[in-house]
Amino acid sequence: MKQTALFEQHQALGAMFTDFGGWNMPIRYGNELDEHRAVRNSAGLFDISHMAEIRVTGTNAGAFLDFALVNPSSAIAVTKAKYNLICNEQGSVIDDLIVYRLAEQEFLVVANAGNRFNVVAALEERIKGFTDVLLTDESDDWALIALQGPVAAQILQPLCDQDLTGLKYYAILEANVSGIPVLVGRTGYTGEDGFEIFTPVSYAAQMWQLLLNAGGERLLPCGLASRDTLRLEAGMPLYGQELDLEHNPYQAGFAKVVKLDRDPADGNNGNFVGKAALEALAATTPDVKLIALVGEGRRAARHGYELFAPGGQTAIGVVTSGALSPTLGYPIAMAYISSSDPSLLLAGATIEVDIRGSRQPLSVTNLPFYKRQK
Repeated sequence: MKQTALFEQHQALGAMFTDFGGWNMPIRYGNELDEHRAVRNSAGLFDISHMAEIRVTGTNAGAFLDFALVNPSSAIAVTKAKYNLICNEQGSVIDDLIVYRLAEQEFLVVANAGNRFNVVAALEERIKGFTDVLLTDESDDWALIALQGPVAAQILQPLCDQDLTGLKYYAILEANVSGIPVLVGRTGYTGEDGFEIFTPVSYAAQMWQLLLNAGGERLLPCGLASRDTLRLEAGMPLYGQELDLEHNPYQAGFAKVVKLDRDPADGNNGNFVGKAALEALAATTPDVKLIALVGEGRRAARHGYELFAPGGQTAIGVVTSGALSPTLGYPIAMAYISSSDPSLLLAGATIEVDIRGSRQPLSVTNLPFYKRQK
């Protein structure tokens, strides 16, 4: 398995490790519930250096990304970011991405760790026919550290030479943090305020320790276990569970991300990879839909558990992600279910889950399960 530049720091902090997308990543340092609650109440620090960073530059960089992705990137203002999907010709999801616009002719695409080479290969195939566009996989050059939680700005601001108060959600700026040149994005995967700090890999250990020292008792190092329950509470998808090549954006509830109506003058005649398939899918009712579920008690519906209509004997769906919510105190889950009975898709509907041979009722609800108070 691969190791990030912070592996020795995680070892020194007593981390337990797990394989995640081929990377040996910290799953927890102590108690994962303490780490989860630290992010909700103060701040947590995550190593997410396994993520992939792909720089796209050139006079036709925007037009190329417009063609390659389902949501136009040329419309992104400089220093802003946009959530995006890269789909294949059949409309299935190769990966979900964040696209940052660093300058007029410069973009940074951030992909999931396990999909790095799939995304790069897809972009390299799609760049054919575009002139003056350079695609550079910089994943090995960056350490990516996420500082998340209500006091994240209080911790980072004294170290940073830029005013962070004007940095809005889904925006990015160049800065120096204690003299280290970085990119600071106001993005995250926890449902809280926070930052993702793109740090040159040679400064990774120094940056990690700077932030831990600055945070003191307000900050805990956090692993993937707490990151998973945090993102689930926030209703954020995980590739390989809510998103994959078996599902399309309409099944997953991401219709708003797909921009079918394009300006024919955008350089691609309004076309993009997967458009024909996605237009056809948009005109039909998805056979399955991703829904949100809540339960009672302490028994959680976990990934892979089957779902049934009340009293039914044939499974109508499967749980993609589930946990006992540390913040809310009751079970929550996301799941794909058949859309053949539309009444079961509505908020308030009851669905049963098989938990180790015992049926438990769950109620359909709306995402997110948790939303921070601003």
